[in-house]
Amino acid sequence: MNDDATYPPDRTDDELARLDITVLLRYGLTAEPGTRRTALFGDGAAAAAVLLDRLGTEPRSVAFLADTVRAGGLARAAELPEPLPRREASVLVREWLRAGTELVGGIAADDTAATWLRAVATIIELKQLTRARGRST
Repeated sequence: MNDDATYPPDRTDDELARLDITVLLRYGLTAEPGTRRTALFGDGAAAAAVLLDRLGTEPRSVAFLADTVRAGGLARAAELPEPLPRREASVLVREWLRAGTELVGGIAADDTAATWLRAVATIIELKQLTRARGRST
């Protein structure tokens, strides 16, 4: 267990929503496994899920985008006129995709971004399932 006061064990959705996901992507997509990659797949994925969930994004849309990134790369996905069905979500995710295209990470960065988007989709789905269970009890 990490007792370092700079690493809180948990964050609220509002705290996560304030994180700069673009910066996390820039430093985490091409980083070797370690702190930066952990931040991207930990707080970064949770933060992205909070933001997209608040915009009403379906997890399957994010999963489909992950498949698109894996198949065609970040640059191709960033050029999509509507990477996600809702306009606000498309604007947000396009910013993230473009941050990844600025890197010289090649296929490895594309695959990492696709895996990260899958993680975001999973978190959104878990948030939605948890809410649905809470309403049914």
